[in-house]
Amino acid sequence: MTQNPAPKPASIARSAATIGGTTMASRLLGFLRDVMMAAALGTGPIADAFFVAFRFPNMFRSIFAEGAFNAAFVPLFAKRLEGEGRAAARRFAEDAMSVLLVGLLLLTVAAELAMPWIMRAFAPGFTADPQKFDWAVQFTRIAFPYLLFISLTALQSAILNSLGRFFPGAAAPVMLNVTLILAILFLIPLTDNPGVALSWGVAAAGVVQFLWLAVSLWRAGFVLRLRLPKLTPDVRRLFRLGVPGVVAGGITQVNLTIGTIIASLQAGAVSWLYYADRIYQLPLAVIGIAIGVVLLPDLSRRLRAGDGPGVMAAQNRAIEFGMLLTVPAAIGIGVLAFEIIRILFERGAFTAADTQATALALIVYAAGLPAFVLIKIFQPAYFAREDTKTPLRFAAISIVVNIVTSIILFQFIGYVGIAVGTVLAAWVNVGQLVLRLWQRGDFAADAQLARTLPLVVLAAIGMGAALWFGLQALASFLALPLPGALATLLGLIVGGMLVYFFLCQVTGAARLSDLRRALRR
Repeated sequence: MTQNPAPKPASIARSAATIGGTTMASRLLGFLRDVMMAAALGTGPIADAFFVAFRFPNMFRSIFAEGAFNAAFVPLFAKRLEGEGRAAARRFAEDAMSVLLVGLLLLTVAAELAMPWIMRAFAPGFTADPQKFDWAVQFTRIAFPYLLFISLTALQSAILNSLGRFFPGAAAPVMLNVTLILAILFLIPLTDNPGVALSWGVAAAGVVQFLWLAVSLWRAGFVLRLRLPKLTPDVRRLFRLGVPGVVAGGITQVNLTIGTIIASLQAGAVSWLYYADRIYQLPLAVIGIAIGVVLLPDLSRRLRAGDGPGVMAAQNRAIEFGMLLTVPAAIGIGVLAFEIIRILFERGAFTAADTQATALALIVYAAGLPAFVLIKIFQPAYFAREDTKTPLRFAAISIVVNIVTSIILFQFIGYVGIAVGTVLAAWVNVGQLVLRLWQRGDFAADAQLARTLPLVVLAAIGMGAALWFGLQALASFLALPLPGALATLLGLIVGGMLVYFFLCQVTGAARLSDLRRALRR
């Protein structure tokens, strides 16, 4: 029987650019959504209750849809696709979907019934305010079915990624943002409680995303049929790999969730951390998650082909490309944090005090941005080898570091200590991942990476200095009404990018000709 050839490997830079560009569009819509949310909710009790409720589906969206489910599914699916053909791969995917669906239905029913007790663990600080607690339970019950649909969407996205079709999965979060924007515009005016309207918007977004990926699979000629659930040996292996892979791959979200639990003890802290998180998640999604999603199938193919040097080169270039974009993003966010928050969010119920508090958290998160991206780059080296237990152990250590640091620092510096704990845990996780790969002989920095990284840092520092002087020179323009202030901020960002890439050219950290060749390959 003739088998369909496996998808031709694409350039990491080019494929990551495809995902990153689509994700950029989604996150820009997300910014619009958050600006509208900030004006409607502010940082009051309804906002805190909704953001705790939203953390549930948003956490699972990040864990499942942004790469962690791929960690277990893609290597197994790709092995069947390339070794046994599309029919065997489809059967494996259908078996996995059937078992996953039953498990998710049971989990959803159990969570809906146990939500008051779950909320006591998830937001213990809310118990002191019965109204806020009741809102959090109500909002989460409405939004929780999103988990079912986004998990099935992740399965569909993983199949499309294995087929070399990265766009549909990357575009799925656009549906969430559009649906929530529509809820803000049309549902909130019809309800007494904006949190209820937004929670229904979240639930509806799950259905829309699932249908979008189902249509994309149909267009790819890979329609999945629902089978009677069976725990076949392949499905058992998927879940043995998947559970630790989901925890390890979603460690950043797990740590943020721990931060939400502790932050519930301080009024307004949940909202401040949420808005800060939304800003730094843009470069993380556009750079780190995009590279990680593309790198996993690339490493899996190279390992099956016995291409050790190719695996090593792919990892080095992924780090080089990721840090080329992440380091300046981190420094830029740190320098511009106050103006970013003030211009984007300070209106309506969002006050100047909220701007100060949110900007401080954002500065701390910026220091961890390179670590968050490096986690997404190094974990595929384990997942491609079907090793999800080692990253899980490292993730467990990282979680302990986060909890201990956050609880201790929370006593002295409040919610800022939570951000510090999240960042420190991320760097500890990176250190463990790199050290173990090096000990195994699975990773070593090559000469090009060792030469480039210090130059990237030097160019980024120069850009940061230019941005700081630009802030002083343009202070009066940043104080203009929204259109003028926003145009000035965008001008500063573009100017900083130009300075950075000029310094990269001068120092040799990266040349435009090299980037063009990477994107063409």
